[in-house]
Amino acid sequence: MLEIETYRRTADHVVGDRITRVGAPDAWYLKGGTTADELGVLVGATVTGTRRIGKLLLLDSDTVTLGLRFGMTGRLVLAGAAPIERLEYSSHRTDPAWIRFTLAFERSGDLEIVDPRRLGGVELEPDTSHLGPDALALGPAALRDRLGASRAPVKAFLLDQSRVAGIGNLLADEMLWRAGLDPARPAASLTPAEARRLHRHMRATIEELGARGGSHTGDLHVARARGATCPRDGAPLDRRTIGGRTTYSCPRHQR
Repeated sequence: MLEIETYRRTADHVVGDRITRVGAPDAWYLKGGTTADELGVLVGATVTGTRRIGKLLLLDSDTVTLGLRFGMTGRLVLAGAAPIERLEYSSHRTDPAWIRFTLAFERSGDLEIVDPRRLGGVELEPDTSHLGPDALALGPAALRDRLGASRAPVKAFLLDQSRVAGIGNLLADEMLWRAGLDPARPAASLTPAEARRLHRHMRATIEELGARGGSHTGDLHVARARGATCPRDGAPLDRRTIGGRTTYSCPRHQR
């Protein structure tokens, strides 16, 4: 979600500008039944605002709403400038073939999604009803209630976009490491005090890493390698698969 918020702020520059052309060369990238022909409704439309729900960027116009998803490897580029130059799991090269979607504007230039691995997508009028509240909008009591209703491991709970929208793998590991909570613990097993601690570190981690420049800037991230030790107390880190994702945690201080 940190990268998507950066993209949202970049997209703010096209608010009030008129779309003159839509480029959708990759049919795979169009989701939810959206077709290249249907995207023609955007030509002549004026962008009226931008929003973010979790990892979904929404561009509102005076005709329709466009949803942009970036996956792990998609970057937003506006007028040739990228607010994020590289992503942790993406290529460091650039290739014109990786431009999956383009909106050309009257004054602002081209807004492009560059995605080497085609993990993102574009959709007209995306359905957001399946998304939980954005992580930054979720209060401590609401988080505690949602944790109490889940038997999933707490990390899997955090990654479930229907429960909390916006948290990815690196963010989940970092906030649990900071909160001193074992990612494999059942979510419902957290005490009220532990739930409050998780909420505090969830907000602080998102805000701090957002200011640093992305989810790959966490304090735990430097140790995400086989045989590494905890940056806090020096214990050998556990490497497991939880919620379908590679997970690093400290067996000494994460309980």
